[in-house]
Amino acid sequence: MRYIAPILVGLLCILLMSLLPERHRRRFNAVMVAGAGAAYLSGGGLGGWEFAFTAVATYVAYRGLDSWTFIGVGWLLHTAWDVVHHLKGHPIIPFAHDSSFGCALCDPVIAVWCFGGGRSPWERLRGRRAPMSSGEPTGLPSVQSPLPPRSKA
Repeated sequence: MRYIAPILVGLLCILLMSLLPERHRRRFNAVMVAGAGAAYLSGGGLGGWEFAFTAVATYVAYRGLDSWTFIGVGWLLHTAWDVVHHLKGHPIIPFAHDSSFGCALCDPVIAVWCFGGGRSPWERLRGRRAPMSSGEPTGLPSVQSPLPPRSKA
């Protein structure tokens, strides 16, 4: 259960975030990455490095306001920071010794979803393809088929 539960939490997180309308989903996720970047500030045990990581995570989250790729990068950065805390620092939840380890398993699940454009699995279940963010390709053909030639009658 030590390995399965965090992955299930990541999948549940994706399902819940997918309930947000697509036009708000990416920005909400950018805010979540910013919050995750500051999660260890009050007691992570790595001193000034906690502030340095928070600054990097804040920049990546800011770039994530317009890019799913940056949000995915943010989750992977947080994964690495979780591993550092599991090995050398304090856990993300003080009374749960393996909480940073669990977070390190959960975050990449969310990152993979973000790298895929943060599409809603609910749309696929309903049989519709969820559009990507504005400005990104939708997968629909952009070339119209030519009209048949006119007859000379």
